[in-house]
Amino acid sequence: MAVDKKNIFLTNTAEAMPYVSKPQMGGASYPKRDVKSHAAFIQAKLQNSYKAAITQKQAAAIRYKEGVYLEFSSASQHDLAIQRLENRQQGIRLLNVQEDSESDTIKATVYIPAGKESYFINKVEAYATEQTHTGNPKNNDLIGSIEDVKLAMLDSFGIGDKKTMPTSTPVWCEVWLRYDYSDKELKVWEKAEISFLEICKQNQVRVDDNRIIFPERIVKLVLANEEQLKIFISTCPYIAEIRRAQEATTFFAELSNTEQQEWIDELLRRTHFQNDNVAICLLDTGLTSSHPLLNKAIQDDGVQAVKSVWGTGDHQGHGTEMAGIALYRDLRQALEDTGNIFIPQKLESVKILPPKGANPYELYGAITEQAVSLAEISNPNTKRILCMAVTSPEYNTRDGSPTSWSASIDSITSAADEESEKRLFFISSGNVYPDELTKVGYPDSSTLHSIESPGQAWNAITVGAYSQSIVISDSSYKDYSAVADAGELSPYSSTSETWSSKWPIKPEILLDGGNMATNGFDFTECTDLSLLTTNYRPLLKQFSTIWGTSSATAQAAWMGAQLLAEYPNAWPETIRALIIHSASWTDKMKKQFCIEDTKTKGRRRLLKACGYGVPDLQKAIQCMNNSVNLIVQGELQPFEKNSMNEMHFHKLPWPKEQLRSLGEVPVTLKVTLSYFIEPGPGEVGWKDKYRYPSCGLRFDVINANETPEDFKKRVNVKMRGEDKKDKGEGSSGSERWYLGSDNRDVGSIHSDFCELSAVDLCDCNFIAVYPVIGWWRERAYLGKYDSKVRYSMIVSLSTPKIDVDLYTPIVTEIKNAVEIDIEAI
Repeated sequence: MAVDKKNIFLTNTAEAMPYVSKPQMGGASYPKRDVKSHAAFIQAKLQNSYKAAITQKQAAAIRYKEGVYLEFSSASQHDLAIQRLENRQQGIRLLNVQEDSESDTIKATVYIPAGKESYFINKVEAYATEQTHTGNPKNNDLIGSIEDVKLAMLDSFGIGDKKTMPTSTPVWCEVWLRYDYSDKELKVWEKAEISFLEICKQNQVRVDDNRIIFPERIVKLVLANEEQLKIFISTCPYIAEIRRAQEATTFFAELSNTEQQEWIDELLRRTHFQNDNVAICLLDTGLTSSHPLLNKAIQDDGVQAVKSVWGTGDHQGHGTEMAGIALYRDLRQALEDTGNIFIPQKLESVKILPPKGANPYELYGAITEQAVSLAEISNPNTKRILCMAVTSPEYNTRDGSPTSWSASIDSITSAADEESEKRLFFISSGNVYPDELTKVGYPDSSTLHSIESPGQAWNAITVGAYSQSIVISDSSYKDYSAVADAGELSPYSSTSETWSSKWPIKPEILLDGGNMATNGFDFTECTDLSLLTTNYRPLLKQFSTIWGTSSATAQAAWMGAQLLAEYPNAWPETIRALIIHSASWTDKMKKQFCIEDTKTKGRRRLLKACGYGVPDLQKAIQCMNNSVNLIVQGELQPFEKNSMNEMHFHKLPWPKEQLRSLGEVPVTLKVTLSYFIEPGPGEVGWKDKYRYPSCGLRFDVINANETPEDFKKRVNVKMRGEDKKDKGEGSSGSERWYLGSDNRDVGSIHSDFCELSAVDLCDCNFIAVYPVIGWWRERAYLGKYDSKVRYSMIVSLSTPKIDVDLYTPIVTEIKNAVEIDIEAI
């Protein structure tokens, strides 16, 4: 598309400075104890657990592992000192942490190697007999936090809904194995895998060949029953957690459409395939590459399958339907228009679903990794956008915590442990089905249907749907009307309303997903309320229809391709930020979910249902005189070993005179910070949100009444010097932001805006980017503490007054100050 005023990419705006974070208020909650009696109780529990383990080994006919699994529990409504339960030097490893909602307790499973049984007994003895210099019992936080100890059984390892775990009938399960980075071998995980495979062989348990590797965890897939899982726990010292494996589900159906061949011919005469070095790679059911609307855009060697026996063609239609949207965005409008259409992106397809039978029980994270690898090996120099509308509602986490599949996507996008480039990934949020509306009604059906795996992925853009179509002209639906009004959340769209508030905002954006029809009793799909797209059997029919979060995800990928074609040197983190930064809610969405307009209630609910709203390509791809996008692409090293390292303090070019002259005219300041985390998956420490991401970043903006020096001191303890009076305790200004830090500071993208008078924004051109803790620092032994993280920050100023020029003075200041060529991107 033709861009008049390009987005302004800035350089040399950051001042790096040593960083120390402000101390956090509050802390863990531990019950008050009678030290002597509690020490005796916990010591007895430990000794009884060890005796029970010995008795099991003596009575069993199998060879037991060396070492013991113990389960530690907190008191009800209190914390457990989970990090103190692990001692790597002693070989004592924290395996998983779970919250028991029924008892309101925290439970942690710990492995004690043979010969180290006295470790916790000695801790208890010191607790009973020794005191610290402050007069508290030694090891008070650890022992005082423990309410109970017992030998860990199968339930201690089962993650997710216990009802889905196998009984006498074997089912496919994910077994998460721990491994130690202290091993000096090249593949440090092999020892754990070889040991586990040998146990599976001895017990005739079927094992899938795939594996997923994360820091300190390897995931294998087994077909096992309850007794076989118990044998694993008894004989294998590497078990960390067990989950029911997911089955992938696609959301599509073939609907009739009688469009004529001449429409296609006329459209192709107006369509120009520019063949820029940008491709959308669809991970789906394959692709009918011979379709006349698609074949000119197909990437050379770009149509593949994870398993060659599946073939590359589309066996069910969904992949080809996605392709029509990903290429044309709105095919109906393209057919009805008369002007030229320019398509910069190519299409790739990697089939990830089999053509016959049920979906195989496989590690879909591993399959996704294989699919991405196939595309990149075939066309290594292509700038690629990954798009997947295949999700699983089965055996999913309900609170928003990661799955092996979502964590794999975080690993793929962040290029963890690779030398390759980071990747931009779009995933559908998963669909609500019509029969769900008959049970609870709309929109409760959407609020109760949780985002489906792998939509929890922090780094991917998870796409939900809203409705635009409400008119039904088909006479066979004469007694039906649209369920949602135009501009409301689509009845197909799932949400994260049931998630814990510590997990990311999902979906991040909404795009057109069509609408359902109802006669007041029944709910159904409807051709008139769906989107026109390409059919996978063009010899029979040229067109089909698509709806739900699938069509929305394909549109999002199309939007990403337009941005990447316009800004080919922009990072994936930047394209992601531009799309989310451009989004806004419709008035209908606010009426649906933000009835009580407060940060803690209505706005939070709006976020969890609709994300940041509907993205606007025009706002994302270019500036206007009265609306300017400033873009910073930066990199910082958040940590040193066991401590914080640095933050960035940005001074941005600012149209101060123009803002001052506007006086009380309202101006919107919006900031979006985007970066990719490396996943640290496994239930270890998921109660502590800082253990899953490698690191976190946050932004803060100077207040109107604050000097740059005061701003630095407020954000950075290191800048406060030795003067105890110099506390840097000025207001953070959080009240001026629409969402506020409690809502926006989750996940790995943070976006918020405030509306102030122009004169109050005159001096608000200082922005801090600073780190918060993550596993890079917490797990220093993994050797990642000195790693760097890239980030993209979008800062925009906009005003409804159309006769205001904010763009020109910013460009002039940049050229005069740093002589940057804003077109060179």
